[in-house]
Amino acid sequence: MEYRHELKFPVSDAELEIIRYRIKPLMQADFHQKEGVYTVRSLYFDDLYDSCLRENANGEDNRRKFRIRIYNGNDEVIKLEKKIKLRGMTKKLDMEISKKDCIIYMAGKLPRLHAENSDLEKELYAESRMKGMHPVCIVEYERTAYVERKGNVRITFDRNISGSERTEAFLDKEISGVPLLPKGQHVLEVKYDELLPEYISEVLNLGILHRTSFSKYYYARNYRNQ
Repeated sequence: MEYRHELKFPVSDAELEIIRYRIKPLMQADFHQKEGVYTVRSLYFDDLYDSCLRENANGEDNRRKFRIRIYNGNDEVIKLEKKIKLRGMTKKLDMEISKKDCIIYMAGKLPRLHAENSDLEKELYAESRMKGMHPVCIVEYERTAYVERKGNVRITFDRNISGSERTEAFLDKEISGVPLLPKGQHVLEVKYDELLPEYISEVLNLGILHRTSFSKYYYARNYRNQ
């Protein structure tokens, strides 16, 4: 996958509903969601120097994060991901891993490495050996997503964003997290390839929204200071 634009905007309940009403006739609902919403849960990694946290705080443009992700609390499909940001664009690499390997990662250890392991697994292994990359927090939220093939557009509404330091609970059916935003505030994300189709841009009316560099990971690590 090539690098993509990723725009983020804080939105209220009312703004979110207006935007959802406008785009629903123009875009298809994401296949992941049932009854209009699905849950995303991510286990984030950082090294012994908190490099990812520091890069976020400094607004550094060339950075990456490793995470493990599940949907709707389902541990039958578990993905290891690397998200890269470069010159304001983003790219995500991912692969499926076993529950057994996930549990090993959760414990701050490393699965046995074999020649047939993917480049992504080998990179995380090297980062863990050299810099002590290990799980540091969980982020969970409810997502509603819409997609449009023209421009490869994906619009998501992320509600009830919470964080937890109990990394050992990542695969629990339910986790108890701390809200990362004030009640009634959520995040709108707009992702697309080269150009955002004009008819989508018009209905979103992004000009009246305030763009943010909001990082769920950064807020989860700093919720005590919010």
